[in-house]
Amino acid sequence: MKITLIHYAAPPIVGGVETVIAKQAEQFALAGHEVIVLAGRGENWNHNIKVKIVPLLDSRHPEILEIKKSLDQGYIPTSYENIVHELLQILHQELDDCDKIIAHNIASLHKNLPLTDALYRYALSGAANRLILWHHDFAWNSGHYQGELHPGQPWNLTRIAWPGVTQVVVSEARRQELITLTGISPAEIHVIPAGIDLPIFLSLNPETIQLCRKLNLLVANPLLFTPVRVTKRKNLELAIFITAELMTHMSAAQLVITGPLGAHNPTNQKYLENLLQLRAKLHLEHAVHFIAEHIPEGLSEQQIAEFYRLADVLLLPSREEGFGIPILEAGMGRLSIFCTDIPPLRALGGSWANYFTLEEPPAKIAQKIFANLCSDPHYQLRAHVRQHYTWEAIYRNLILPLLNEKR
Repeated sequence: MKITLIHYAAPPIVGGVETVIAKQAEQFALAGHEVIVLAGRGENWNHNIKVKIVPLLDSRHPEILEIKKSLDQGYIPTSYENIVHELLQILHQELDDCDKIIAHNIASLHKNLPLTDALYRYALSGAANRLILWHHDFAWNSGHYQGELHPGQPWNLTRIAWPGVTQVVVSEARRQELITLTGISPAEIHVIPAGIDLPIFLSLNPETIQLCRKLNLLVANPLLFTPVRVTKRKNLELAIFITAELMTHMSAAQLVITGPLGAHNPTNQKYLENLLQLRAKLHLEHAVHFIAEHIPEGLSEQQIAEFYRLADVLLLPSREEGFGIPILEAGMGRLSIFCTDIPPLRALGGSWANYFTLEEPPAKIAQKIFANLCSDPHYQLRAHVRQHYTWEAIYRNLILPLLNEKR
């Protein structure tokens, strides 16, 4: 699908709308779409996204500013119609072969009314079914702009229902504003919020991001983390059984075991093979991940720290430990800690960790983890954000169905 996003400006211009455009464009590109950002100002920031600059689209273009002075005073200058016609030709040239056109704030603000007018005429020419109007702000509802808005066209273009287009707002509050302005039925307005870029927010490096996307870890809920080498004393089969039981309560649970094979025992390769067979027997290939399969030498210290930021639970089912550095790291990473009740781990975890014995059945341990997470408001909010407010989730749950709508 060929998708063009339109706004007055694009990254690296700093602004809330520009950030949303960047994140949407990146999600479209990751999904394999051909993506173009059409704007009056900006630069290329991603080699998978084409940025086309047409200065007349800019809200700060000298001719647009001169026209706006007149429009703000309530009259239409003689140059207005020529500029609208020029913009309309540009829109036909740039958009006629697009499958979807997403216009951010152009139909709700008066920063470049010739562009708003040209886009309106373009929609009426037969493009309405391809046009998505994405509203972040409404000029008519802002006290700052009341002296600049006047009855009739073109000012009314930012408060009427454009026929045949798809309407999107960024919040329920904005939906109510759009209903009040235009009389559009609530059912005809999509609410699609802005989100957070989870990999950037967590400061994940490109290699870690690539690995997380390959293993689909960004949707894990919760993500169990076992940062140990693959050796028998780490009792990793118990971690696998616990994950299987936890998935009966939390189907999106996943486990990551980050370490490489233990360096000094040749039987560790056979141990890994046995663990992989157990994983296959339990049909957990999508949920239990050994980083040793992908990066045999293991993760760097920086990447281990990144996984502490990404994960929810430290799970240490070791039969024996000499010390237990992961307990300290989990404390700094604010993870819930579940570990075996052996002296070195209890000495570090004290009353802050959750313990289980080596004799406890995996189902009981999983129930403890489930109960702990259900009562933890910090985890609950984190899980809610991951499910609904990351750009990956917003694209998957809300934007993709919108793109696939038949109009």
